[in-house]
Amino acid sequence: MTPRLLHATTVPMTLPFVAGHVEEAGRRGFEVHVLSSPGAALDTFARDLRVAAHAVPMARRIAPLADLAALGRMVRVMRRVRPTIVDAHTPKAGLLAMMAATLCRVPVRVYHQHGLPLMTATGSKRRLLRVTERVACGLAHQVVCISASLREVLVSERLCPPGKIEVLEHGSIDGVEAERTFNPAVVSPEAAARVRARYRIPPAAPVIGFVGRVVRDKGLVELTQAWRGLRERYPSLHLLVAGPVEREDPIPPDVEQTLRSDPRVHVAGMVHDMPAVYRILDLLVLPTYREGFGAALLEASAMELPVVATRIPGCVDAVREGETGLLVPARDAEALTAAIRRYLDDADLRRRHGAAGRRRARQDFDPAQVRGALFQVYLRLLGQRGCDDVVARVSGLAGEAVRS
Repeated sequence: MTPRLLHATTVPMTLPFVAGHVEEAGRRGFEVHVLSSPGAALDTFARDLRVAAHAVPMARRIAPLADLAALGRMVRVMRRVRPTIVDAHTPKAGLLAMMAATLCRVPVRVYHQHGLPLMTATGSKRRLLRVTERVACGLAHQVVCISASLREVLVSERLCPPGKIEVLEHGSIDGVEAERTFNPAVVSPEAAARVRARYRIPPAAPVIGFVGRVVRDKGLVELTQAWRGLRERYPSLHLLVAGPVEREDPIPPDVEQTLRSDPRVHVAGMVHDMPAVYRILDLLVLPTYREGFGAALLEASAMELPVVATRIPGCVDAVREGETGLLVPARDAEALTAAIRRYLDDADLRRRHGAAGRRRARQDFDPAQVRGALFQVYLRLLGQRGCDDVVARVSGLAGEAVRS
């Protein structure tokens, strides 16, 4: 029987981050399924990658009754699909999928740890999040962390034994495609000009970029505070904010008002031509309070941009301080402003750090290496769980694929 791999995420907008792993598993002989909350994004992902999709409504917030219903639906899906491996991503899907996979006796259970919401939670919510993380880690046969610093937090918080956690290669979810996609050389001047025209940014105007979910935890409060001073000092400067505006953990009303009312701030929402967007930026800023790795930082580095981020777990893996970018304390608008000004005032520093970032992205974050490392984790776990027939099958197919 063809081995089956089920990737689970809480919301379908997360699925593109694992698209490369999905394609790799299919190429190596797995029948791949994906499970997430319903929506057009799930349907599109399944159609484009030609995989089976299973819609299970999940709330990102803590919602006991809704979570119990989602768990029941997951169990029904897994009993029907009978996956050989369940690889679960994001906290809510990680918890529920590990529980469902345990109940269904799935041979291999992997929890992909992308970040810890408890890092910015307090009180009873933090205590509950600690319990749910410990359960998810405890039920998994293997925890895969997307950064070494995140692994350190899991260990120091006693959420998971150190011997159970692995970081693939140098970290990240899937590396970065720095040759065909996130490569400044493949973005035409015409494509960049169209982006500027779309947002009415003059051809020579300097642009600061933010890429991520537009929520408080991403540091939009401090970015807005920094912007209020920067816009006066640099009269031609523009700020481009790319990413979905979310109502869970919303930014304060005055911050949103500032961003939306300023003609030199462009709240772009979801953007689908990100390489062209990066091409018009002078630097990327991510003043986040918590992060798993910081995919946008890696993409920007591949696009030869310097980056400013916070000195927290996740970001410290994506940025080499003083070489590919600058790190500042979280929630420190003054330090953030100073770092941004340093880049705006020094074009040579921007070029040097941008070039170093691209070199590192190409050297350390090749997607093929990250995908191959995850496949080796799968093989090892299958062997440990007594699935030697599956190991022989997918190893043979992988060998044929390499020879061809």
